[in-house]
Amino acid sequence: MAKTETEIDKGTLTGQLLEAVEGRHTKQILALLSLLVAEEIAELLESTPPKERGIIWQSLNSEQQGEILSHTNDEVRARLLQTLQSHEIASIAEDLETDDIADIMQSLDAPGQKALLASLDQNDRAAVETALAYPEDTAGGLMSTDFVSIRADITLDVVLRYLRKLGELPSSTAELFVRDRNDHYVGTLKLTSLLVHDEDMLVQDVLDTKTPVMRAHLPAKYVAHSFEKNDLISAAVVDENDKILGRITIDDVVDLIREEAEHDQMARAGLDEDDDIFAPASRSARRRTFWLGINLLTAVFASLVIGLFDASIEKLVALAVLMPIIASMGGIAGTQTSTIVIRALATGKLAKRNSRSLLIKETTVGLLNGLIWAVLTAIGVQLWFQDWALSAIFATAMMINLFAAAFAGAMIPLLLQRMKIDPALASGLMLTTVTDSLGFFVFLGLATVVLL
Repeated sequence: MAKTETEIDKGTLTGQLLEAVEGRHTKQILALLSLLVAEEIAELLESTPPKERGIIWQSLNSEQQGEILSHTNDEVRARLLQTLQSHEIASIAEDLETDDIADIMQSLDAPGQKALLASLDQNDRAAVETALAYPEDTAGGLMSTDFVSIRADITLDVVLRYLRKLGELPSSTAELFVRDRNDHYVGTLKLTSLLVHDEDMLVQDVLDTKTPVMRAHLPAKYVAHSFEKNDLISAAVVDENDKILGRITIDDVVDLIREEAEHDQMARAGLDEDDDIFAPASRSARRRTFWLGINLLTAVFASLVIGLFDASIEKLVALAVLMPIIASMGGIAGTQTSTIVIRALATGKLAKRNSRSLLIKETTVGLLNGLIWAVLTAIGVQLWFQDWALSAIFATAMMINLFAAAFAGAMIPLLLQRMKIDPALASGLMLTTVTDSLGFFVFLGLATVVLL
């Protein structure tokens, strides 16, 4: 009977599993784990304290461990591998695809890598070394070398006999890669075409030449865009001479998209998505202290701006009451714009040629919102403090800060991108500095000149 997908409350399941671990109830642990697929077990291990994680890990057999390792983040994978001997790691790698073995290799130290390579057969060793030759965030780094390729000048009958001789196809195989006499990639033969066409037909007469092919050095984000745009299930990876190196499948791309989303979310707080949430407190504190220090510097800079006008604030308490509103509105407006720009950069929708148009559009939005909220807040300030001059100053500062926030929210990610710095990682702090400091300076400066 086919397995039925059911909704599982992960929080409840985690609690039950930790209770079973605490009581050392091995049968109950295995029963609970049987309700989950490998990726879910990997997520559960990432959300489990180290001691309990070790007990769960030891409850799994080597086949399960190998599949789970391919889904854990880098730091957790490295910690789990540290608990294994070289022969155990070799046993785990036996049934894995070469891209998963390459991931394990990157989590091992030099002696561990050497031992694992030595345990592989000649073909697997060559395949893993090929995968490791390319950066992790490229098509070559994502690819698996488990694929089937055939010649274009043979008949479909020969292909069928060849597949029967193989006995088993790599997982997620929906098409075969076709090469010419010189082993250059020429297209794909879909398995559906193989089944429905006459066996005497040549492969070259029914092959598909429209399926996109990925160059080995193509950045991973463009691989994901191509899969999304062309509804691909798999794609060949080729070198600069069009020789087939491997393939990328949709499950690799789904993992990539999830990792990109996690990266963007964590980067906004200056964190790494590969961090172990149960890493030692001293290590986590050391990693986070840098960004806290940067944030402190931006806060000190904003405070220095306020300090320039401390006499004005002492004379007119209303300035202290209204200052946070200016900064907060600018921060929100800037964040809205920067989020749009960062997303456009990440998805490849924004390039040098159309960045100016987006910059003009976003600053226009900032100006319009500035005008709207300048009028509304001016009315509110007038009703509150009964001071038309203060209302006008507040409205002017609001309009300038919203306009500047929109401009900065668009420009900062673009500049960081050109400087080869991840916009998601540094935009937030820089934008906060601009909106807070400029907002305070404009508001307090106008108030000092006009009112005092």
